Amino acid sequence: MIIAIIDGQGGGMGKMLTEKLRAKIDTSAQIIALGTNAAATTAMIKGGADAGATGENAICLNAARADIICGSVGIIMANALMGELTPQMASAIGSSEAIKILVPMNRCNLMIAGTIDGSMQQYVEDAVEKIASIINLQNDK
Repeated sequence: MIIAIIDGQGGGMGKMLTEKLRAKIDTSAQIIALGTNAAATTAMIKGGADAGATGENAICLNAARADIICGSVGIIMANALMGELTPQMASAIGSSEAIKILVPMNRCNLMIAGTIDGSMQQYVEDAVEKIASIINLQNDK
């Protein structure tokens, strides 16, 4: 099982996701840090990712290989993350057959109806629970 965590800017949310996932899931699942920039990738690697890669090609290539993709909801929107997420990245992520667990963020002029206002911590914990549930279902097969 390959879990791709995608983040940009300083990688804070991606690092938090990586740390919490590493503590929650078994070690057979591989966590790959995919950053739009080197700072984001480095933060996620420090958070416990098994491997990391940076930039458009790395994100496009690995989105197709991942079983689960996790990041802010903006990763499926062209020019999100203050322009760091290219249209090609958004297309590759959105087109991937991977299960996508997206953390709601009311940034980039994108608001998600039906979500509760919560903290980043609450959103990340919910995402981690969803990913752990998927992995547990796969392991039971």
